[in-house]
Amino acid sequence: MKKYTVIIPAAGQGKRMAAGRNKQFLLLDDKPLIIHTLSVFEQDPHCKGIILVVNKQEIDEMSALAKKYGIKKVEQVVCGGEERQHSVFAGLKATRSNDEDIVLIHDGARPFIKHNHIQELVQSAFDYGAAVIAVPVKDTMKQVVHQQVTNTVDRSSLWAIQTPQAFRLSVIVRAHEAAEYKGFLGTDDASLVEWMDEPVRIVEGDYQNIKLTTPEDMWFAKAIMEMRKEETNA
Repeated sequence: MKKYTVIIPAAGQGKRMAAGRNKQFLLLDDKPLIIHTLSVFEQDPHCKGIILVVNKQEIDEMSALAKKYGIKKVEQVVCGGEERQHSVFAGLKATRSNDEDIVLIHDGARPFIKHNHIQELVQSAFDYGAAVIAVPVKDTMKQVVHQQVTNTVDRSSLWAIQTPQAFRLSVIVRAHEAAEYKGFLGTDDASLVEWMDEPVRIVEGDYQNIKLTTPEDMWFAKAIMEMRKEETNA
């Protein structure tokens, strides 16, 4: 199994969470959200290092949290940028990996990614250069203009994209450099690679790998944690 470095952008203010501060500090089962996410990679023997990208004002607090909870794989805590894309690029610039090494980019507010899916993703990125984890869309999808349905989209080819997203370092750095030069802002890191007409593979994940974005998501997160505890104790 290939080793990898993971970049975790956690600089966003999470306004939709309506918490009054960075949602990464919200407590989930008595631990900050970001610690749950960091712990996934801390416990993965194939992860060789973590680069945490945060707000300038929160660098000391994030560093202290990592130390407090025994997260030893954090190599650097770096300052993020205006947009998520800029924060990821800052993390890429900080990595000590070689061009053909695999780097993962993972949302700080997505704490339920499973190790077996990470392993599949890393192997796919090694084989093809870029890979994303995703799940098939379950709901009927419609195109709407001015509150009027214009088309019902065939969902058989639609996938909801999650993170981590995995790349050979040379591929994702080249994509970010080109995007910066052209002033292109993508919807995610894989979209930058797609924009360069490079292939991106899909690895099927699961629906538990949610991103905590709104207050309701905290209830879903607690339910997932309870379910996993029951599975562990069964």
